[in-house]
Amino acid sequence: MEHSDLITHKNGRQRRLVGTTLTNENARDMGEHTSDPEVEEEEEGLIRGSDTEDRRHRVRPGIRGELGNVLLLLFLYVLQGIPLGLAGSIPLILQSKSVSYKDQAFFSFVFWPFSLKLLWAPLVDALYFSRFGRRKSWLVPTQYLLGLFMLYLSMTVNSLLQSEGGPKVVTLTAVFFMLAFLAATQDIAVDGWALTMLSRENVGYASTCNSVGQTAGYFLGNVLFLALESADFCNKYLRIEPKDTGIVTLSDFLFFWGMVFLVSTTLVAIIKSENEHGKGKRRVHEETQGVMETYKLLFSIIKMPTVFTFCVLLLTAKVGFSAADAVTGLKLVEAGVPKEQLALLAVPMVPLQILLPVIISKYTAGPRPLDVFYKAFPFRLLIGLEYALLVWWTPSVRQEEGFPVYYYAIVLLSYALHQVALYSMYVACMAFHAKVSDPLIGGTYMTLLNTVTNLGGNWPSTVALWMVDPLTSKECQGAVGQSCGSPEEAGLCVKEGGACVTTLDGYYVESVVCVVIGLAWWVWLGKKMRRLQEESPSAWRASCRANQ
Repeated sequence: MEHSDLITHKNGRQRRLVGTTLTNENARDMGEHTSDPEVEEEEEGLIRGSDTEDRRHRVRPGIRGELGNVLLLLFLYVLQGIPLGLAGSIPLILQSKSVSYKDQAFFSFVFWPFSLKLLWAPLVDALYFSRFGRRKSWLVPTQYLLGLFMLYLSMTVNSLLQSEGGPKVVTLTAVFFMLAFLAATQDIAVDGWALTMLSRENVGYASTCNSVGQTAGYFLGNVLFLALESADFCNKYLRIEPKDTGIVTLSDFLFFWGMVFLVSTTLVAIIKSENEHGKGKRRVHEETQGVMETYKLLFSIIKMPTVFTFCVLLLTAKVGFSAADAVTGLKLVEAGVPKEQLALLAVPMVPLQILLPVIISKYTAGPRPLDVFYKAFPFRLLIGLEYALLVWWTPSVRQEEGFPVYYYAIVLLSYALHQVALYSMYVACMAFHAKVSDPLIGGTYMTLLNTVTNLGGNWPSTVALWMVDPLTSKECQGAVGQSCGSPEEAGLCVKEGGACVTTLDGYYVESVVCVVIGLAWWVWLGKKMRRLQEESPSAWRASCRANQ
């Protein structure tokens, strides 16, 4: 007899630990979606069902029979993308309010939770209330909290962004960090539910729902919101009579989606049963590896010399790209490029982002996928220098009515070239992860490598944002004996009738330094990464394996 409905499972295998990660080239290395190794592994397990059960369930439901479940999954992933998109829009709003780059660096911690899901994913998989449902035990409370946080923000966000002393970045960071943490937890729960919600014939649609839904949610919370919030955009394209504000405000947007979260979560909690089984669906018995067993397994993988070396290389490889990826967009907004126009440039990139992995995978399918990574590396470094030139050129192109069409065409071309280099490295890296992962613990193994890859992009971006202000030189013009070395000194300069003028922008210093560091990494450590492809398969096998 159970004394508590709270269950900790200690047998079986850990499901997917971490899923799709969204990065900006700060918020989106956002476009870099981690693969779903656990989903793939679980699919294989489902397909290997017993022959006896197969004979009992010959009826194939087809996608039409489970369209409702597919649409529900898609909707849940769209909800997941909304807070991520909103978090990605905040740095552009903050930049338009002239916050410091140290504040931007502090806010960039908001984008870390999706890269750290591995730390608490075993708990989400192992602890739940059996009567309520394994996945609903986490999905329902996290979505309620997401809705409540959004409602709280809808009432306070204006005061947080428009306070007298400037935006309250610490409070904004804390609230949006919680939103991202809850969205990451919801992702773990939804990914797990997808494997049992869909029949084995249709479980492959889970990854499609993930990528399409999360991308759509991010688009709604970022691109669409920034466009509708912009008075200039709305007056130019959507209104007959101009107004001083956009069609929606951040407060309105947060309130609307907060209510959507609360209402939809209530309906899911009441109406949708987690353990229902339709015609043609066999019951999937989910097992879970114990929490401590999962952590021990991860530690045993990291201790392996080849894996440890590879992780160090992954954590340092993106330092050379950090200035271009994290700071360039903010510098363009600072130079006067409308944030909504910058966000809209992501729209024509969608077809390219769909096609690139398909094309590049043809070159990474062989025994040496990291050769593509190595060859694309210097091109991405050069694009970083081109980004710096683009920022330098931007003020001279600006006209009274805005920026000419050819300017946006050049920005779009630059971004497209950057995406080609980025995806070449990303697809090559994912292919190598799949190649070396120990097949007996493939899901956990690949999840660990994907997590390290994402962290290797997050920490350099935060540091790059943090270092812009210290590397920037300013002098006080118009007031004798004053300087601009600190905010207090800058205030004194202005008080004495002077003005702080930038003599050396730290972004340019950082861009050059990053490219030099990147070239050094490519020359010395890049070759070491290529040599890892020559290691025997036994060098990548964990000494401690699950379920042995």
